[in-house]
Amino acid sequence: MTLSCFDLGEQMISVDEARQALATLIERPLGSESIPLAQAHGRRLAATVQAPINVPQNTNAAMDGVALALPKRGVGAKQAHWPLAGEVLAGQYRRELVPAGHCVRITTGAPLPPGTDTVVMSEQLRESLDEQPAHVIIESPELLKHGQHVRQAGEDIAIGDTALPEGARLDAASLGLLASLGYAEISVCRRPKVAIFSTGNEVTAPGELLPKAGIYDANRFTLMGLLTEQGAEVIDLGILPDDLSATKAALENAAQQSDLVLTSGGVSVGQADFTREALEQLGRLAFWRVALRPGRPMVCGWLGERHTPFVGLPGNPVAVMVTFLQFVKPLLDRLDGQPLSPPNRLTAIADNALKSRYKRTDFIRGVYHTDEHGQLHVRSTGAQGSGILTSMVAANCLIELTDDQDSAQPGEVVSIQPLTGWL
Repeated sequence: MTLSCFDLGEQMISVDEARQALATLIERPLGSESIPLAQAHGRRLAATVQAPINVPQNTNAAMDGVALALPKRGVGAKQAHWPLAGEVLAGQYRRELVPAGHCVRITTGAPLPPGTDTVVMSEQLRESLDEQPAHVIIESPELLKHGQHVRQAGEDIAIGDTALPEGARLDAASLGLLASLGYAEISVCRRPKVAIFSTGNEVTAPGELLPKAGIYDANRFTLMGLLTEQGAEVIDLGILPDDLSATKAALENAAQQSDLVLTSGGVSVGQADFTREALEQLGRLAFWRVALRPGRPMVCGWLGERHTPFVGLPGNPVAVMVTFLQFVKPLLDRLDGQPLSPPNRLTAIADNALKSRYKRTDFIRGVYHTDEHGQLHVRSTGAQGSGILTSMVAANCLIELTDDQDSAQPGEVVSIQPLTGWL
């Protein structure tokens, strides 16, 4: 049975335990809304979509040419001369039967008229207009194959089949599929509203003059990007000074207008760290110690009477990204009504030695590639300090060394979490 994050106290827990416990902050999903298909890219389907029609609707020509009404098997199927009985263009529908042994001109996408079931492309034909009625001549009738160059009705998807499952992220291909089924609007999960702010007297907004002891605010913009990639609506509350009253006011305001509140920095127990204290005064604190690197410290809990979930992320830029991917992304999935699922993992061969420590999960920034045999390899990006944001720019994966490993040697198989293809 999964423990609530409020039952954990100060005990040290694993990354998987923390991920499962944090998900208990979400009491219910956000519900759904119907939106125009043109606005649905990146959104998550609220319900399974079934095909209301066949795609394609009719059996049709895959090439420009002629559609043949082949005689019964064994009777003139390899004939070279075919009398023309009309034409069918894309967008037209012919109800009249084409007599056996005859053909009609046809263009790509046009429905095959009754009696026809095979198409010969224009490049394999010669026309004989002197004969009455007009004929076409197939250059190599012995190569004719029954049913060639024909797209069957429902070949893409048949009426009643599942087009997309509940919870699917709508990418470009998904939008095209829904459009092909005639959907102008679609029911999607409501976008989570996520309030974010950074904390610290030293944190300075980009564009302002950087004080001697200042740092530019990278975390807020990193979180904006991560949240946007996950389909969330960002409420940017800027930068807070190291002040308890200001922190309480910001958290109280954020809890009233959002479905989730994220902060970065100010979650330690130092003399200028007030986020944890403000949370205790405004709501309910569930503080845990997670055995991972980078990523400590973190706090979580509920804010106010609405029980708005709150996660206070570390202050170091890389730690913000790692903890977001491990813990916040699953929270957003839960707000969308999705079951908790493990991260997407692959295995790769380590190209260099990797250091870790027993009883702690290390997430090492890495670059994976395939060798000439198609085997996946991975190497670290180099220095792994939690403030080295350039390592995340260089990385395309996180190498995950779990708490039962103290290292990995070159040639050893390791687990990686890709950083691309999140949708």
